[in-house]
Amino acid sequence: MLRERGILSWAEEDRPREKLLQKGRSALTDAELIAILIGSGTRDKSAVDVGKNILRSVDNNLHELAKLSVQDLKKFEGIGEAKAISIVSALELGRRRKASEPVKREKILSSEDAYRIMQPYLLDQPVEQFWVILLNRANMVIKTHCVSQGGVSGTVADPKTIFKEALEKLASSIVLVHNHPSGNLKPSEADLHLTRKLKEAGKHLDLPVLDHIIFTDQSYLSFADEGIL
Repeated sequence: MLRERGILSWAEEDRPREKLLQKGRSALTDAELIAILIGSGTRDKSAVDVGKNILRSVDNNLHELAKLSVQDLKKFEGIGEAKAISIVSALELGRRRKASEPVKREKILSSEDAYRIMQPYLLDQPVEQFWVILLNRANMVIKTHCVSQGGVSGTVADPKTIFKEALEKLASSIVLVHNHPSGNLKPSEADLHLTRKLKEAGKHLDLPVLDHIIFTDQSYLSFADEGIL
């Protein structure tokens, strides 16, 4: 019976850990980084080969890889629960690092600014979430706040919750943002109705709604830019 092909049994030039130490982390391919996470392959495939198989399944797209669950990863030969958890955990750490980078007080001057600010929070999200960006009088970001999280096809945003947070933080205006995991940028009737409702409420509270952004991983739609706010 052939023994499992661990990293220590490979030729030295093929050992990702040694390569990282000798040449630095940037010298490693994505498959080699995955190989370090999982540690070993199967009787017939090295850990790098297993990593390549996983990457091929998502067209070598790390954003798509980040969407795979533990159960999804366990379907690959050579990946058990512990190895799947290692991969998911590493990708989640990467996402959190992006979200927790030192935040300087950013200013929103366009819908593109709002989209960029929300990328660390909404990129690769498999379910719909509704967020609000709170701004001061100079359009500087006070806070980004997740109002609610729903299913794959929708979420519910309570106006009272949105404006309560804005009033407590003494915001002068707000930008609404919610994602469409499907990638569809077209606003639904529910999106349009909610936007009108929140805009009207904002008028009475002297808290104008400046925009509503529909977020997808590839692009966005701005209600203000489209003239439908």
